[in-house]
Order: sequence, then structure tokens, then C-alpha cells
Amino acid sequence: MKKGLVRWMEKAAARGGIIVFFIMAFEVMIMISPFAFFFYSVLNPFLHFLNAYAATRWLTDFFLPHMILPPTVFLKVIRIFGSILFVTGCTTFIVCALQVYSGKIFKWGIAQKGLYKYIRHPQYLALGLWGIGMAVLWARFIVLALLSLMFVLYYILAKDEEKRMLSLYGERYGRYIHSSGMFLPKEVETFLSFPLRSLPGAMRHAVMCSAIFVIVIGSGFLLRYITLQSLGLSRAGNVTVVSILPEDGDRSRMIFGKMATDRLEFIDSQKDYLAYLMPGDYIMQGMLADTGGAFHLHKSHNTFALMIDWVIHPFEHLRRSPAAGIAKMHGVDPAFARRRHCPIAVEHNLSCENCPYRRIIFIEINHAGKNHVSGEELFSFESIRIPVAFIDVNTSTGQIVSSQRVGKATAWKDVPTPSI
Repeated sequence: MKKGLVRWMEKAAARGGIIVFFIMAFEVMIMISPFAFFFYSVLNPFLHFLNAYAATRWLTDFFLPHMILPPTVFLKVIRIFGSILFVTGCTTFIVCALQVYSGKIFKWGIAQKGLYKYIRHPQYLALGLWGIGMAVLWARFIVLALLSLMFVLYYILAKDEEKRMLSLYGERYGRYIHSSGMFLPKEVETFLSFPLRSLPGAMRHAVMCSAIFVIVIGSGFLLRYITLQSLGLSRAGNVTVVSILPEDGDRSRMIFGKMATDRLEFIDSQKDYLAYLMPGDYIMQGMLADTGGAFHLHKSHNTFALMIDWVIHPFEHLRRSPAAGIAKMHGVDPAFARRRHCPIAVEHNLSCENCPYRRIIFIEINHAGKNHVSGEELFSFESIRIPVAFIDVNTSTGQIVSSQRVGKATAWKDVPTPSI
């Protein structure tokens, strides 16, 4: 009785951990749905609790560029790889689940066909690939931490299932264990487990579980370092400019030389700022500052279309105009729709492909030091980012078309959102 209760508690804890991972990983889907604030009424206090302490603040931050297009080939490959793993993992899980439940219905016994011929737990492998894809698609460190925990819990569940299968099928299942791998083909697992073979059983499991956390979370810190090194930041006084579009790098380097900066009364010379340079209708600007209702994605009622962009078209969700859906609905040229709905207050008789107008959102960076900081230091975990204002500017002439202050919250109020 006691042994059965312990087993039940282990399984409940494992499945509970997996559920928590998918809740956090699918945050992005809920974030752009009409149910966003119902979701954050529960989650946001937890995120703020993590933000309140230096030891846990990093968990709410991001390790891949989600506000800007990946500026290097390597980061583009990582982003595309995330979409591939998401789709592959989801599809494989469904196929394997159908195989298992069909076997139960028709009493086929041990599943040993398809992927099950080589791997005893392909469903867990599929969920793992799905989870890695989600961690790339919504790259909070907390998602990586939960992913690490999920991998360990999968191992516990798999071991428990194999004990039950051995008691049920005996030697037949034992032969299956001998001929197959647990999560990867046997040859691959044998090669990867070589460093652990000399360790006693309990120590081997402890080292393996610790290695999972170190490798997964360490990969996040490495990717964040690579991201910050790749941004191509430019500086003008106490303002550091980061381009949403990599091809705008040249604009960011020369814009403050042409712009009438004396009109920027919201700039305090004693403080430091990040200035995000973007197209005026950049769809995700609401995550940086509340620049208007058109960029409150949780109110747009096109969650499904945005998620298709997010997963299937890795970079389209960043480039796509808010008017794209309207254009598709009415069967008009998307470029024309963008000109009609572009928020910059100018005559829209320009080609959108060569449009010189850009929006710049200014974020005040509060940090502990008294001296000015710039570059990668502005993205440190200790920094507090406060939206200040945005301007629309002609990058060819430096003419400021419009200037507007914003509140201290983003379109998602005080929910922690991506900074890179």
C-alpha cells in the first residue's frame, strides 16, 4: 500500500511538472489571445516574485532575440530549428499516441513497430523535441529551467513504466529492453553514456540529472551571450540604438546625426536609454511600450493567424504589418493596406519597400551604477526598463514627424516582456 502511494505521488509530481512546463511554454499563445489578462492574473504575481530577487530575476528574461529579427545566420538557423522541432515533435507525438492506443484497443501487446522498434519511449522523445522547439519559440529562461525538470521527470516516468511492463510481460519485455534504446537508438545511447558507465547506479542517475540542468540552462546563457554580441548596437551620447530589422543597421548609425535631437525633451542627460528603431507598423512594438491600440495583440482577435506566423513562418510575425490581415480579408495589395494603416502621420504615397520613415521607441534603463552604461550592459538582468516615449522620423532627412510620451507600462501592463 505504501509503495503504491509513493509510486502514485511520483507520477503525479512528474505529470504536474510537465503540465507546468507547457503552461509556461505556451505563454506566447495565451499572451496574444483575448484571455491574456485572465492568464496573467494568476501568472504575473509569480513572474514579479521572481523579478524581486537577484538570484531569480534572470528566470523571467529572454535568451534569444524575440523583439528583433535574428541578426546573424547562426541565430536565424536556431530560430528556424525551433519551428522545425515544434512541428516534428508535435506530429511524432500524435503518430506514436495513435499507435499506442490502437494497440490497446486491438490488444496487440507490446508496441514494437515504427519508432518503437528502435526506441522504447518515442512519445517522451517527441514531447522533448516539442519542448525544445517551444523553448526556442518563447525563450524565457524559466521555460528552459522547466524543460530541464521535464527531461528528468520523463526519465522517472519511463523507469516506472518499464518496471510495470517487466512485471506484466516478463522476459519478452526484457528482450525488448536489450534490443532498443530508452529515448534514442541503442547505439547512440551506448556512445553517449560511455563517460557514466563506471559510476554506481545511484550516482550515475544523479550525475545525469545534474548534467541535464547544466547543459540545458547553460545553453541558454551561451545563446544569450551570442545574441548580445550579434546585435550591432550604435551609440549617440547616452542613447544606444538597436535596429529591429538587421538591414536598418546603417540607418541606426546615422539617424541621430541628422535628427534634431533638441526636440527630444524627454531625454535626460543623466540617464541611459535604449532606442528601438523599427518600421512604423512593427507588429510587436506593444511589447516595448504602449504605442496605441493597434498593437494590443491580445485585443486583435487574430490569435490563430499570428501563431501560424510564429511557428510556420519564423520571421513573418516580426515583419508583418497589422494591416496584413485586413489586406488578406479584402483581397487587396498588402503594401497598399500598409500605407493606409501605417501610424506615421505622413502622406502614404511611398513604396513601403523603400520607405524612409521609421518609429523609434525610447526605453529608460535604470541600473545600480552611477556611471553611464551602454551596449550589452543595458540588457543586464539587474537593469529596469521603463518606456518613455516614441517618435516617428524621416531617416533620410532627420525630420521628426511626430513625438509622443507613453506610460511606464507596455501594452501588457507590467508583464515582463522581451528586451532583445
